[in-house]
Amino acid sequence: MSDAPTTALQIRSLVTTEATLELSLDTVEVPSPRDDQVVVRVEAAPINPSDLGLLFGGADMGGASFGGTPDRPVVTAPVPDAAMRAMAARVGESLPVGNEGAGVVVAAGTSDDAQALLGATVAVLGGAMYSQYRCLPVAQCLRLPAGVTPGQGASCFVNPLTALGMVETMRLEGHTALVHTAAASNLGQMLVRLGAADGIPLVNIVRRPEQADLLRSLGAEHVCDSSASTFTDDLTAALVATGATLAFDAIGGGPLAGRILSCMEAAATATATEYSRYGSTTHKQVYIYGGLDRGPTELHRGFGMAWGVGGWLLTPFLQRIGPDEVQRLRERVAAEITTTFASTYTREVSLAGALTREAIAAYGRQATGEKYLVTPHRGG
Repeated sequence: MSDAPTTALQIRSLVTTEATLELSLDTVEVPSPRDDQVVVRVEAAPINPSDLGLLFGGADMGGASFGGTPDRPVVTAPVPDAAMRAMAARVGESLPVGNEGAGVVVAAGTSDDAQALLGATVAVLGGAMYSQYRCLPVAQCLRLPAGVTPGQGASCFVNPLTALGMVETMRLEGHTALVHTAAASNLGQMLVRLGAADGIPLVNIVRRPEQADLLRSLGAEHVCDSSASTFTDDLTAALVATGATLAFDAIGGGPLAGRILSCMEAAATATATEYSRYGSTTHKQVYIYGGLDRGPTELHRGFGMAWGVGGWLLTPFLQRIGPDEVQRLRERVAAEITTTFASTYTREVSLAGALTREAIAAYGRQATGEKYLVTPHRGG
């Protein structure tokens, strides 16, 4: 017996040949589940920075126009020429959006694994989650512990697995401590709790005094405010104290990555026993995993010759460690989703509400510490 409808509402993103982005709320088919599939009534789905690239398609949202009706909004925005070149592969194709979410299984295929999930609350990493219903393979569902709500489990994958992935990367590459930028975010707060639970020294870089206060209230020991006049000295002292030689940078553009490397070099030379004209032999690594600043990454060389700057993404990391290790990490997230990996949200919005001028202006800023949750069955 199935409680799933045959159609549902879903947010779609289209880049047209006329260099225009169109966001809309459309009716889509909900297929019947095959043997190894389930249908999930989606109750909650977060808006992560990683969702915005697909949602906005490189468009200039400052020039957006808002039309349609309150129940069926339509948003249009111009796509600059440079972005159109990058969007060539998706022009003319209407795409669903939303990497992850959570809900209740309302229909299931005939396999034992599918039937076992019927009626269960599950988290899902399956794409197209800004939808009322999703038909998905069982393998893409994670059963949540008893008592955990869809809202609590909605951010069960992207941020928690990113936090765990950063720690596992640290271990795999022989580092012993971490630096994290934009550290007052939901992900940053998870890292603070994870570092405390696993005994990992963590240096947190924030951009405002109130963000520093927030992290200290969570128990963070090393918090450096990049807006402070003492930032360089504060960061160097934290690096000396922790020995951190690996950083994950959510900013991307500007001079911050280079400043981190310079402070790592200063920390290394502060404890060196002899001078080298080539700088320290300790390898210092910054991985850029976000793009809060889309400008060029500025490196002012003052950190010796043993260093690296590269990109880091969650999906390639998960492919690197293999399915058994990924499952171990997923199970830990499920077990600690209301503690270590808990998320907080600034506001909940309906599918239609996510396409309003006010909502797009807010979550489009990607402001640290502000996170929206889409609740597809919410009215208004």
